[in-house]
Amino acid sequence: MLQLPSAELHLHIEGTLEPGLIFELAGRNGITLPYADLADLKNRYEFTDLQSFLDLYYSNMEVLRTEADFADMTRAYLRRAAAAGVRHAEIMMDPQAHLARGVALETCVNGVASALADSAAEFGISTELIAAFLRDRPAEEALEVLEALLAMDAPIIGIGLDSAEVGHPPSGFVEVYERARAAGLKCIAHAGEEGPPEYVREALDLLRVDRIDHGIRCMEDDALVERLVAEQVPLTVCPLSNVRLRAVDTLADHPLPAMLERGLNVCVNSDDPAYFGGYVDDNFAQLTQVFSLSADQLATLAANSFRSAFLDGLRRDALLAEVAEWRSAQD
Repeated sequence: MLQLPSAELHLHIEGTLEPGLIFELAGRNGITLPYADLADLKNRYEFTDLQSFLDLYYSNMEVLRTEADFADMTRAYLRRAAAAGVRHAEIMMDPQAHLARGVALETCVNGVASALADSAAEFGISTELIAAFLRDRPAEEALEVLEALLAMDAPIIGIGLDSAEVGHPPSGFVEVYERARAAGLKCIAHAGEEGPPEYVREALDLLRVDRIDHGIRCMEDDALVERLVAEQVPLTVCPLSNVRLRAVDTLADHPLPAMLERGLNVCVNSDDPAYFGGYVDDNFAQLTQVFSLSADQLATLAANSFRSAFLDGLRRDALLAEVAEWRSAQD
């Protein structure tokens, strides 16, 4: 069967570190892990909320030390994404998390970028890199890192805002986003995952973002939903992530079908797939199983992903044609 083509727009590259690769990189770098074995590590992938995940996420990053480590992690994701039908990926990385560990900015950026540079030829996936800033760190630090990225002419298309949402509203990062826009960068931000609908408004009005990551709590605010529909603001939804982090109790409780029904511009993504039980094809498969999504609904989700991507017109048109071909093959 022809694989559903899609763009992955909400993907943290550090969240693609599979347990096997964590052990491999630890061995390469002479790092003693705090896990008895692979099974012990896998048993820790049960989370009660976003913070419980972040604790493990940041701990496992310790194995990333060299450009080769970052490149190997990125290439492993691209290989798996290609098998999932991903044709374009806009990948976030967390430079502050690596700087805090004493890893140079050039090491993490160049390592990831080196794998992305070959992604179209090697995996058939066009890619872009986005620097995401940690909202639970000072905005002044984010601005310093942004200036360093600009000074080194880092190959980034935009900036994002991630990490622990509750208590860290978008309003604290206005200056960072103004600087990014002045530099010609695209702007996205996590909002409305665990945080309230008001965070989505702040991201739109104060940070003036091009895209909202998550955004599922917009459904609690009808006026906000109407605005998002009218403006067709992209929402990069991550269903399996939302279940694993208890933003929703079960996949059957997920608002995605209702969001589609309301006319919101939603697409499906994997977020941190090594931690949340699946890549983008796993998300589509489980959504289809639980909600009996139609071919039209799946095609809409895929088309939304390409329309919401930072693509040039020719590439977007070519990818939308692939979605149309997939849809025709389902009849």
